[in-house]
Amino acid sequence: METHLDPLLPLFERERAADRALALGVLVRTEGSTYRKPGALILIAAEGEYAGLISGGCLEGDLRERARAVIGTGVAQIVSYDTRGADDLLWGLGLGCEGLMQILLLRAGPDNGWQPLTHLAGALAARAATAIGVVVESARTELPPGSIALPADARSAPAVQAALERAVKDGKSTWVEDASAQVFVVPLTLPPRILLLGAGPDTLPVVDFAARLDWKVTLVDHRPAYAVPAHFPAAERVLLARPDELAAALDLNQFNAAVVMSHHLPSDLIYLRTLAASTIPYIGLLGPAARRERLLADLGAERAALRARLHAPVGLSLGGRGPESVALAIVAQLHAFLHAPGGADVHGLAGPQPDRVSA
Repeated sequence: METHLDPLLPLFERERAADRALALGVLVRTEGSTYRKPGALILIAAEGEYAGLISGGCLEGDLRERARAVIGTGVAQIVSYDTRGADDLLWGLGLGCEGLMQILLLRAGPDNGWQPLTHLAGALAARAATAIGVVVESARTELPPGSIALPADARSAPAVQAALERAVKDGKSTWVEDASAQVFVVPLTLPPRILLLGAGPDTLPVVDFAARLDWKVTLVDHRPAYAVPAHFPAAERVLLARPDELAAALDLNQFNAAVVMSHHLPSDLIYLRTLAASTIPYIGLLGPAARRERLLADLGAERAALRARLHAPVGLSLGGRGPESVALAIVAQLHAFLHAPGGADVHGLAGPQPDRVSA
């Protein structure tokens, strides 16, 4: 389950500034093979422009037409697409995906404060975990489909509030159902935060690949010629700091992963020593195995706190030796670790890597 808001924000902010309502599509149910899973979002403007994908672009045109009615009337609508049989061809879609998707379209606009988008955008800006509930089916006139439940809202049923709290804690979607209503509860997916230790030229493709995935990247380097924000426009932050200042300069435990790639042995040793004392679950180290063993030997007893988390040489074995190839291998391994922990092989080696030492 992934409920990403980042791709929707530019369209949301533009339409809200113009005081125009939008249609928010929430994928609430799937069966079989589908492009996205429950929790996926799509945002559609009255003119038909959309952000986010529910399918690979196959269904979005039909959703745009239905969204116009939702925006105009304010009446939420459930849209179902079943591509498991002959109806798929009868519709003229011919997707052949062999899956079922149900999408709830609801209006977000001035009349409801653009909820739940306003709440989700505020939580994303604050990097705060949250969840929302959307009424999918209801026999109660005071709680029509498309109604929104937010955390700490006294108007929501206790069972819904309890489900919202659980979703915030465990990051999993759930349903709350009784004889009169069905509420889909889904947590917001916060973007991973990646720490790159070293801001040499070969980190640029890592940052670019990560930005395409909406990851938030912080770079740190002790060299003024490298730690230049203008060199990394897609990074969230570029910090000039000595390796021994790292723990004081940043809250390391806020990061999901760190990659050490300064190409400077003394710096990498200090970085690894600092990371060993952190709770960051993934630590990557650029360079060949011989370099790794030299650094671990120099760490002494501190290496015990690092071994289980260390991926060195960092990256999957994808082939290629250029900066872009190495960056792709690193980001691919990070992606497997972040999105399929325990279910994907994240220990493949990136192969021999140059061990350039810079001043």
